[in-house]
Amino acid sequence: MKLAIHGGDKVRSTPFPPRAPYGEDDLRHLREALECQDLFYNLTNKTAQFEKEFAAMYGVRHCYTCSSGTAAVHTAVAALNLEPGTEVVTVPVTDFGTVAGMVYQGLIPVFADWKPGTGMVDPESVRRRITERTGAIVVVHLFGTPCDMDAIMGIAKEHGLPVIEDCAQAYDTYYHGRLVGTIGDIGCFSMQQSKHLAVGEGGCVITNNDDYGVKMCLFRDKGFESRYRVGPRVHTIFGLNYRINELTGAVALSQLGKVRSIVERMRALGDHLRALLADEPSIIAAPELPDTKHSYWLFPIFFNKGNVSELTDALNTEGLPFAYSYTGKPIYLCIEALAQKRTFGTSGYPFSSQYCKSDVSYTEGLCPVAEAELLKLSCIRFYENWTERDIEDIAAGVKKVLRGFGL
Repeated sequence: MKLAIHGGDKVRSTPFPPRAPYGEDDLRHLREALECQDLFYNLTNKTAQFEKEFAAMYGVRHCYTCSSGTAAVHTAVAALNLEPGTEVVTVPVTDFGTVAGMVYQGLIPVFADWKPGTGMVDPESVRRRITERTGAIVVVHLFGTPCDMDAIMGIAKEHGLPVIEDCAQAYDTYYHGRLVGTIGDIGCFSMQQSKHLAVGEGGCVITNNDDYGVKMCLFRDKGFESRYRVGPRVHTIFGLNYRINELTGAVALSQLGKVRSIVERMRALGDHLRALLADEPSIIAAPELPDTKHSYWLFPIFFNKGNVSELTDALNTEGLPFAYSYTGKPIYLCIEALAQKRTFGTSGYPFSSQYCKSDVSYTEGLCPVAEAELLKLSCIRFYENWTERDIEDIAAGVKKVLRGFGL
């Protein structure tokens, strides 16, 4: 069959359905919020109800909303109260939001490599990155794939380190029967528009640790310990204003009632696509560990052969919206604040400060597996309103391109 890039017919000649997450239930919650005539966060409104219901869904004692997923990770890191110059071991492929808060807290991100062929952080690389200066581990369940949390938690316990889970792409995602976000000490979530729970922008943090819970609650509200009692103001923690407003809380509460069904549908579609591609020896489609449940925020395909940029162009020409390489490079090469240490003025803080005891260099070769395998990666995003036929078109297009390139 002639490829579309060579003049053949496309596998898909009509657009895939756009996502449409909002409806009358969201409008009802927004209307109720507006009718209260108070859009500021307080202890009895939609935002507070969301926090209560999210905590119940995840079986944790504490949930606090934040203005973004970036704010959520920053809030979690701040709750650890680490000394400036402390190292935090994290992953090489993620959004800058995972590491931005570390730098603002004067901490030093240290990047552990991927495990080959998985798109997941390698626990043994994490172990090798730990020194006497390490203060925490931050893992990311990338694309909705759970990391090897047994291994990570074993390493953390061995060294007495707290673990933060970045679950921005991994709502209702399971590792050995447990929800990711509840396995480490703190779980962080994003409600940005592309996420399973879409609010436009927002986030939240969860924990069963009462000390971390109090600190996170205060940090996202400028440390305003005396907000809800009469008397002089008291700010006990050096925090920021990371609160959300009541309109965001209203949509978050409405979407929370749908998020499990959204993920279940995306999981069914993703599992179907992976099964359709399982017999293709030249690719690894959406790898995952045994006894886990993927939530398919993205569907990644690792190509063992061929020029993946050219393969992605061919897939696009067949009408399939694949994106080449995800971030292109690991995050430490994408961001000048890391690669060139452009942070606070010309100071280079925290990397050049008296607190930093490491010779920090974010250069090519730091995480060779991730750097190489990003160039073998192409991803597609599908949504909960897609059909099995849509998924079958994706599989047919992938197979057609592989045959057309002799792979």
